[in-house]
Amino acid sequence: MTEISMAQALNAALRDAVKDDDRVLIFGEDVGPLGGVFRVTDGITADFGEERCFDTPLAESGIVGFAVGMAMGGFRPVVEMQFDAFAYPAFEQITSHVAKLRNRTRGALSLPMVIRIPYAGGIGGVEHHCDSSEAYYTHTPGLRVVTPGTPQDAYDLLRDSIDSPDPVIFLEPKCRYWSKEPVSFTRDGAPMDRAVVRREGKDVTLIAYGPMVATALETAEAAKAEGWDVEVVDLRSLSPFDDETVTASVRRTGRAVVVHEAAGFGGYGAEVVARVTEQCFHQLHAPVLRVTGLDIPYPPPKLERHQLPDVDRILDTVARLQWNDEPVVAGA
Repeated sequence: MTEISMAQALNAALRDAVKDDDRVLIFGEDVGPLGGVFRVTDGITADFGEERCFDTPLAESGIVGFAVGMAMGGFRPVVEMQFDAFAYPAFEQITSHVAKLRNRTRGALSLPMVIRIPYAGGIGGVEHHCDSSEAYYTHTPGLRVVTPGTPQDAYDLLRDSIDSPDPVIFLEPKCRYWSKEPVSFTRDGAPMDRAVVRREGKDVTLIAYGPMVATALETAEAAKAEGWDVEVVDLRSLSPFDDETVTASVRRTGRAVVVHEAAGFGGYGAEVVARVTEQCFHQLHAPVLRVTGLDIPYPPPKLERHQLPDVDRILDTVARLQWNDEPVVAGA
């Protein structure tokens, strides 16, 4: 195992995919000789040639439309949108064609393609560079949506996404690109559609994904001082959703808090709260709560610390979980 950053793990996954499968192509804005804005594709063009990793015009709908045709023709394109909000011009292509083609052709055609989208905040970026747009994609049937919270998952999930017969929206948390950990390239981790328990606990479950996984783990450590033993579940796959792992955790702890950067109103966390409440109602000791970004457009860089959930906000929410109340017993 080698200690590398998340960006390096993604680079390794792309390299291994290109090396192992001649059908894999990488393209997008500045992904070629420059190596991408965050250097995720660094050196791939130099090592594998412009036929396998190349730049495109600055036209996101054209990039995705071209990828649709390539996938229909038997290739496995991996495209980069460069920044989250830059993907919106391609949204019609994604929702009307990428997500629907298998259904529209009754399974005759599939689109084995990956759309990489660096997303969320924490890098001091200006507007159009820090959106958390996951709810748009998870609300669209026909798309797989995954997001890594660790370098190991970055490698494993991207390799699995490229191998998938279905189109995958691959959301990369920008603020975690430089986080490091030892990474194995054996691909023996959890399947791409499964959540994982990052930390076991008995008092409350923190449900997080992408950039908030590390924050949830920090909160779990800080919670020891308050006497709370916190379990952390990393969703990894936003769609499909792993009900089994999540509900098993909440049934054990009896309390849950969902954490994400996106705005709260209509956010992805609302779906998680609904599913957990429906399936774990009689085991809950308190309502399932959320810690989210504010319901405002993303703020200027100097103010983003107020937008992003942090350890203190999560601990304050955990404290609201009716710790002095006895659980309600069904039928009592």
